[in-house]
Amino acid sequence: MKFLQYSVLPFLLVVVILSLSGATLVHSHGDFLHCLSLHLPNSSTISKVIYMRNNPSYSSVLNASIQNTRFSTPATPKPLAIITPLKTSHIQSTIYCSKKHGLQLRIRSGGHDFEGLSYVSEVPFVILDLLNFRAVEVDTKNKVAWVQSGATLGELYYGIAAKTKTLGFPAGVCPTVGIGGHFSGGGYGILVRKYGLAADHIIDAQLIDANGRILDRKSMGEDLFWAIRGGGGNTFGIVLAWKIKLVPVPVVVTVFTVNKNLEQNVTKILHRWQYIAHKLPDDLYVDVGITKVSSSQAGKKTVQAAFIALFLGGVDELIPLVQERFPELGLAKENCSEMSWAESVLYLGRAPRTSLDMLLDKNVIPRTIFKAKSDYVKEPIPESGIEGFLSMFLEKEADFASMLMVPFGGKMEEIPENELPYPHRAGNLFQASYIVGWRKEENAECGKYISWIRRFYSYMATYVSKSPREAYFNYRDLDIGSNNISGYTSYQQASIWGFKYFKNNFKRLVQVKTMVDPMNFFRNEQSIPPLSSP
Repeated sequence: MKFLQYSVLPFLLVVVILSLSGATLVHSHGDFLHCLSLHLPNSSTISKVIYMRNNPSYSSVLNASIQNTRFSTPATPKPLAIITPLKTSHIQSTIYCSKKHGLQLRIRSGGHDFEGLSYVSEVPFVILDLLNFRAVEVDTKNKVAWVQSGATLGELYYGIAAKTKTLGFPAGVCPTVGIGGHFSGGGYGILVRKYGLAADHIIDAQLIDANGRILDRKSMGEDLFWAIRGGGGNTFGIVLAWKIKLVPVPVVVTVFTVNKNLEQNVTKILHRWQYIAHKLPDDLYVDVGITKVSSSQAGKKTVQAAFIALFLGGVDELIPLVQERFPELGLAKENCSEMSWAESVLYLGRAPRTSLDMLLDKNVIPRTIFKAKSDYVKEPIPESGIEGFLSMFLEKEADFASMLMVPFGGKMEEIPENELPYPHRAGNLFQASYIVGWRKEENAECGKYISWIRRFYSYMATYVSKSPREAYFNYRDLDIGSNNISGYTSYQQASIWGFKYFKNNFKRLVQVKTMVDPMNFFRNEQSIPPLSSP
């Protein structure tokens, strides 16, 4: 790969004195920064790589990719420094100095972290932000691409679309999501029924481990390569880049949106969707987004379900298919639009579609304040159960709440649950996720909104997976369990949340962690722990 440097530079490159005048740092913090200065090649590089709290750009760099503004308040713990490496040797030096001086390292590749674990810690820490590692190289001849972890999904899709209209990639639809976190957690999207997860199509990777070694698939071994494709890349090291296999898509795809509310028999339509969506042809994906909206009656609210779809084909083929298999939806041709696959990503991501350049816009998705949770549904929820959760959306605390129902089946039924760390495969009708938001001025009262989503989650317990109640790793939720971030975390303690995300794959993940990072250098509140650590 042209954009990755394979040579491991000696740690003691040149001695450069970093001025700490005006800084009030504890001894270990000063030692860390001094250590880092000794390993960077020159003073001009330092100013482009290290952002300390007294740097005028510190706040803008810190907040640039924080999508959940619940974690950008004055009370949120801040890093001693933000490191924005320009090359691999900077990453190696940051690992070395963090280990030597006892500072926790948080790795950020995009900022779409539901609990802020990539940029917040309750113990002294620094952030390693991969914002400069964002290259995309597409090889249409061999139908592969290399993409660095700091790139966004939008940048990957834009890079693919610039080269070809007949290849795509099965990942998420939010263009500002970072590649590193998305891929290392599994990564589902609108092609999930046709091609499975993003992680299912990773064929190589470049990773720096806790000892500063640069490893590829061959040198890291199949156990570690298995673990980073769904078990969390920043648990086992820092994944610099991923080699992915692209998938065929037609030149023209079709999308549609059909909205149904309480006054339009939405309960029965939702009930029927559960029996149909996972059994539709693999080329057709129909998800459901539920929100509170204004009613046709002045001053009143109702609950609306938006049925939003992608079909890998033309509208004339789609209409009779849906009318036959899902007539309750009432799909008409005027609900549909034909477009390219890349344009459909923006459409299903609810983003503006003025041009494909919107895939590169870091602000195309508004930043919000929210708390989220996830579930997996294996049996259809009865109409009474649907009525119950729909009624909760009419409560005051749900003004900015939503529920997303993503159908599985198709390719997901064919892949064994131990193929990768992500285990939620056959037997799941759909994945459900819940989000509640609130206004910035209501931050002091956020407890009532968090209480609402916890009540909603409690209500759903009857209708979702059990023993364990499964959850999606990329939708982090500290309510389901947490590590001791400043001390030892036992296997038993981590199992509380680990089996919910990974089921029995958690055991193998712990074994891999014990093998590659026994000192538990790479850690956060929900990282895989080794079997024992000092």
